[in-house]
Amino acid sequence: MKELLELIAKALVDEPDEVSVSEVEGEQTIILELRVAQDDLGKVIGKQGRTARSIRTLLSAAGTKLGKRFHLEIIE
Repeated sequence: MKELLELIAKALVDEPDEVSVSEVEGEQTIILELRVAQDDLGKVIGKQGRTARSIRTLLSAAGTKLGKRFHLEIIE
């Protein structure tokens, strides 16, 4: 799942080398922390958060298939 998020984020930003994803496992969910360059933050979030919401939907759908819950946090 980490690789999927990294692939999506790198396709959206101008500086793909600055993209990093880390996993934090909790009891019931896995938190994916996405870090991008400051200038690319708006591209990952999108207008009114639509892009971020779409990424979260993809993670939720893929997580359901795997039987796990994923939560996306975009770190500034």
